[in-house]
Amino acid sequence: MTNTTNKLGKIGYTSMVYIEQFVLVFIAIATVYATFHEIYRMWIAEIVTVGDLLLLFLYLEVLSMVKHYLVSGKLPVRYPLYIGIVALARYIVLDIKELDAYRMLAVATAVLIMALAVLAVRYGHVRYPYTDSGDSDAK
Repeated sequence: MTNTTNKLGKIGYTSMVYIEQFVLVFIAIATVYATFHEIYRMWIAEIVTVGDLLLLFLYLEVLSMVKHYLVSGKLPVRYPLYIGIVALARYIVLDIKELDAYRMLAVATAVLIMALAVLAVRYGHVRYPYTDSGDSDAK
């Protein structure tokens, strides 16, 4: 019974690895498509705005995150935080005219909290680095 359970566990693990790789490749392809679509839209409109550039940076960060995960098998918490900061910056840039003072303060506070989270994560990695005792497998 243990041998069968062990084989099923290996099959399940291998299946999950393949599914994970497939989804990561799909995310990368979809991001590249969205990037080219945005570039095409800017080309047709014959104008590039700050919002467009920030969107391209978002796509770049997503690709960077996917690449890092494919290469190392780990996803640093920093990457989604960076994406969130840039996304909120883009939100502020695009909707600055419609934002009231309280919403602007809330978004700016969210950016500050995420920036502080990045600093805390970076400090934690420097002050308390992963060891070979198994902590490095944390994702």
